[in-house]
Amino acid sequence: MANDPRTLSLTILDREYRINCPAGAEQQLRDAAHLLDQKMAEIKNSTSSSGTLPGTDRIAVIAALNIAHQLLETQHELQQQATIFDDLNNRLDTALNLSAQRENEHSAADFSQNS
Repeated sequence: MANDPRTLSLTILDREYRINCPAGAEQQLRDAAHLLDQKMAEIKNSTSSSGTLPGTDRIAVIAALNIAHQLLETQHELQQQATIFDDLNNRLDTALNLSAQRENEHSAADFSQNS
């Protein structure tokens, strides 16, 4: 079947995980695993330079929090942009309606003068 789950082998922080995912979503899952691996490696490298090395669980939680924070920031920015676009759309609608009203008034005035 087209929607049968696929099992992928993903490496995150030098550890292999076998993960099921829907057919067709393999590349997205690989990309997500790559992002997570990068974030976890950054955290591991930054903490090891300070002389302490947290466990993989703690690194994973910190990476998850950082990614969640970035997601929330992006969602907030998108909401702000949507609000700006809604405002611009409303202004454009108002301007077009006003222009149409003026054109109708002008047409009505021309009609009454020609009658």
